[in-house]
Amino acid sequence: MPDRDQRPVVALLAVPEVTASTLYGMYDLFAAAGRDWDFLVKGAPGDPRIRPLVVSGARQGFRAINGVWITPESTLHDCPRAEVVCVPELFVAPGESLAGRYATEIRWLREQHAAGATLAAACSGALLLAETGLLDGLDATTHWGYCDALARSHPAVKVRAARALVAAGEGQRIVMAGGGTSWQDLALFLIARLIGVEEAMQLAKVYLIDWHNIGQQPFAALTRARQVDDAVIAKCQEWAALHYDEEAPVAAMASLSDLPERSFKRRFAKVTGMTPMEYVQTLRLEEAKHMLETTDLPVEAIANEVGYQDASFFGRLFRRKVNLTPAQYRKRFGALRRSLAAPIADA
Repeated sequence: MPDRDQRPVVALLAVPEVTASTLYGMYDLFAAAGRDWDFLVKGAPGDPRIRPLVVSGARQGFRAINGVWITPESTLHDCPRAEVVCVPELFVAPGESLAGRYATEIRWLREQHAAGATLAAACSGALLLAETGLLDGLDATTHWGYCDALARSHPAVKVRAARALVAAGEGQRIVMAGGGTSWQDLALFLIARLIGVEEAMQLAKVYLIDWHNIGQQPFAALTRARQVDDAVIAKCQEWAALHYDEEAPVAAMASLSDLPERSFKRRFAKVTGMTPMEYVQTLRLEEAKHMLETTDLPVEAIANEVGYQDASFFGRLFRRKVNLTPAQYRKRFGALRRSLAAPIADA
């Protein structure tokens, strides 16, 4: 085995809000590099190529947000020089401010980057990474449920909601993954950088990791359907949720609001961040996606059901907004839904 001190260190930052599955899932993938492929195909583990290390502000253990006990292996002060520093997913509410928190961790992240380390964030970990100021002026991504919150709290950051993986900054030394299991993409990307593409490909085969190449666009619009505090606009949202398939929905909502149509459109856009028609289209497309997943109806019939008489227009809109054709979406997510819903066969 190579000298342990010669292996590149990947420091995984642990704070009480950390999601243990992401923290230790990434740890496992980094630890598997060089080891597990040989174990499976040759019958003996190979030499580990990366040294993952759980680091925290203090060496004392603590419980993560889901109750799992986290045992740091190093303090920030004692952490050896790291090639990569990862901020795993944090269990914080979208819009919850991190300002004034994690001052020690933020300072350490800046120091690590200045010393040449690559900084990486999985999912909502990008919110903490943004507090360093290092994302200002750069492309960034995070979980689709947090993209709006990140854009609001850090307007200098160029949030790319549709992208599952972003590498930015000088030398692309800031890397972010979107939501859910895209931390696997992040870990593979970093392993490819540190060790080589072949090693990353071998681990993808060992762990049956499916690269999330479609991005987050099929899900990003969901956050747009949240209700707002403006009672007039909220009433219109409630109407749209039941009547999105009707003709002239924007005019109907304007009439319901008792506002001139121009004033209604301006007020709706101000409080929701979308034009009324964009909002209706979001509802229509969400229903279309559900129907594509759960029925065998032809695409033309689904277009009519959600309010589009022109199926070709619906197809173009769906492709532009979702980044997949309706047929591609059905193939990918319909099969997934059927697999999850199927009973487990008896052994």
